[in-house]
Amino acid sequence: MAFAGISAQKPEETAGNAGGAAAARAGWFVTFALCLGYATFAILLNSVGTAILQSTGYFHVDNRAASTLEAFKDITIAVASFTLASHLPRFGIRRSMVAALLIAGLGCVAVPLGDSFWAMRLMFFATGLGFALMKVAVYSSVGLLTGSASGHARLLGIIESGFMAAVVSSSWIFAAFIDPTDPSSPSWLNTYWLLAGLCLVAALAAAFVRIDERGLVAKPEGDAAAPRAFPAMLALLRLRLTQVFIAAIFLYVLIEQGVGTWLPTINHRVLGLDGQIAVQAASAFAMSIALGRLVAGLLVTRVGWFPLMLGCLAGMAAILLAVPGMVGTDAHAPVTAWRDIPFAALLLPAIGFFMAPIYPTLNSVILSSVPKARQPGLIGLIVVFSALGGTTGSRIVAELFSAIPDARVLYSLLVPIALLAAGVIVLKRLAEEGVSVG
Repeated sequence: MAFAGISAQKPEETAGNAGGAAAARAGWFVTFALCLGYATFAILLNSVGTAILQSTGYFHVDNRAASTLEAFKDITIAVASFTLASHLPRFGIRRSMVAALLIAGLGCVAVPLGDSFWAMRLMFFATGLGFALMKVAVYSSVGLLTGSASGHARLLGIIESGFMAAVVSSSWIFAAFIDPTDPSSPSWLNTYWLLAGLCLVAALAAAFVRIDERGLVAKPEGDAAAPRAFPAMLALLRLRLTQVFIAAIFLYVLIEQGVGTWLPTINHRVLGLDGQIAVQAASAFAMSIALGRLVAGLLVTRVGWFPLMLGCLAGMAAILLAVPGMVGTDAHAPVTAWRDIPFAALLLPAIGFFMAPIYPTLNSVILSSVPKARQPGLIGLIVVFSALGGTTGSRIVAELFSAIPDARVLYSLLVPIALLAAGVIVLKRLAEEGVSVG
């Protein structure tokens, strides 16, 4: 799907032909390897909500301590992306992906061996470091394998769809290892042996990927451009379009992680679902996002990106306003069967349907307006501010959930939704003025 109209496109015919040829040569295996590696991190990253719930019951830590798992993941992603993204062309895409997966795999092994909350923190630190390398490598690969905005959006959509499918599977994988009758059972830690094996398989697949990476090297400077890669990334921050874009990305991820990370805990403590069902029901959030992205691909060319985005933000706000009123503040009887799940537990995850188009739309449009040699730097900024938004959102909800231990905590997310709507309006105005990144 193509997202046109937000900035001036600058495709070069030669680059486009080369990108198309590269994509044809890549075939299904490169796409498979990119999807598998990226999806592996989807499972690990989106297990943080389950890890928070299990840590409070198994390691007996409070909400504030449990929320540091998000920080260990996101701050690591931010720092690693900021410092390493501009150097990826020299290190190489394939080596970056293999290193990322091996680092994450070692972190997974540490959890059952360490059997402590610090081992959980170490795992999310390793996951954050690995994901910073993986996301920059995967997004840069998309730019090399495609030669047009529509081709870029299409391949990125396939990879992001695989990511969301893995997010859905994450809740069910962990739920299969959780003992709902014994919160003190260490059986859930065995999930990480399985994930360590998945990291190894994905690393082997990535080792055989072959992509022509010459497009990532700026010309005509060649090797002389490498030392200036980091300052060039910082220079992007001076552009007004970039500033508005990263602010919008920050706010979006703040909302998404604020809901997604704490959804298992809200399901358990507010709605009364037992631990296993609380984790399984949270997978509906990722399912909603996956469905929303599919529907958005059909709607965006008909209604336009701006009306679609505002409509989605309005839908998100409506759900956040409705759910607390349905739940109230009274204690609920424990829910141990799917037939007894309250409607609010199904409505809240539906917010993902309205969130779905926002992130890929913003990313695809901004990346399509940037020369391939500058994309790693911009991707680094995307990952940095996505990570900061994620840890900020999780921390805000953790603090508010400690002060307001019921569904009214969701009202706090209406503020970033309003700010994000303002950012989308500014982006539209910049688009009409013909502002672009080059």
